[in-house]
Amino acid sequence: MAPRLTEELKTTTWNPVTGCDRVSAGCDHCYALAFASRLKAMGSQKYQTDGDPHTSGPGFGVALHPETLQLPRRWRSPRLIFVTSMGDLFHPGVPVEFIQAVFTVMAQTPQHTYQLLTKRPGRARKLSNELIWPGNLWFGTSVEDERVAFRIDHLRATPAPLKFVSCEPLLGPLDHLNLDGISWVIVAGESGQESRPMQAQWATSIRDQCTAAGVPFYFKQWGGNHRGAAGRELEGTLWNETPTTGVQAV
Repeated sequence: MAPRLTEELKTTTWNPVTGCDRVSAGCDHCYALAFASRLKAMGSQKYQTDGDPHTSGPGFGVALHPETLQLPRRWRSPRLIFVTSMGDLFHPGVPVEFIQAVFTVMAQTPQHTYQLLTKRPGRARKLSNELIWPGNLWFGTSVEDERVAFRIDHLRATPAPLKFVSCEPLLGPLDHLNLDGISWVIVAGESGQESRPMQAQWATSIRDQCTAAGVPFYFKQWGGNHRGAAGRELEGTLWNETPTTGVQAV
């Protein structure tokens, strides 16, 4: 059985790319955008590139950081690594050659488990044949409501060995999901002072669809003004299901 992430694997982030642009409603209160603005004000060198004020913001322009590419090679003990937590690797502003370099590092460091989330699985699909898809990659897309459910079709069409869907923040019902080829679904409400509420039936509908399809379901949080204050129980139960690798979710 694979190790428990919360007990045996050190978790970390790896940001060879930072910055992004809004593409859908799930981006409206982006934590990374706000964080990048603060980091820019603090003088962080990685966040001095400004983005379009209409779709991005201060410190959140797309920037490549080739000096960070080799970091995972230096981490000898196994880690769970979240890739581009402060951006989107498949943003159109990221050259194909740089994406290939990131994938090569993942493939050549099999001691680690990588989680890579994108709102642009369509570009990942188009580049599929130009990338090495390593067996230690969990590849996911964000789906906040029915308007962007098409992203799952793009995700499904990639050669990623493990595909997951992140419904965070969940902003509307997703009552007709096609979960063929999907190994994991995460659901969470939005957090922060301007958070939009998640209705219970939206979450329970996704849970029921996952149960019927035999897909592991993980309920992360209800969200709200104060992160975590509303807890993680859905109808009195903690839903901590994870993919069949046996790895436990954080």
